[in-house]
Amino acid sequence: MTLTSDNKKHLRRIGHDLKPVVTVADKGLTGAVIAEIDRALTDHELIKVKLAVGDRDAKKAATDAICERLDARAIQQVGHVLLLYRKADKPDPRLSNLLRRQDS
Repeated sequence: MTLTSDNKKHLRRIGHDLKPVVTVADKGLTGAVIAEIDRALTDHELIKVKLAVGDRDAKKAATDAICERLDARAIQQVGHVLLLYRKADKPDPRLSNLLRRQDS
């Protein structure tokens, strides 16, 4: 899944107004947290995740683990908030943030 800089810029623009839908906290990436991120990516394609896991290295490790396990792309990370993208096979127009927020 390769994204051009223009694609990433477009995704960041759409993701700007999104609120985090999942928080990764002290217990880290449990099975339930991974399942919830997976469900959110399947439904919405573009989501924000709050990483309250500690220092920069812990956030980087959590980001890498999420992206690897769920075949997602980290589009942007600002502070404790990570913007994730994974294209859905059959996006639901009622749920997909990409289809609902087209601002070409």
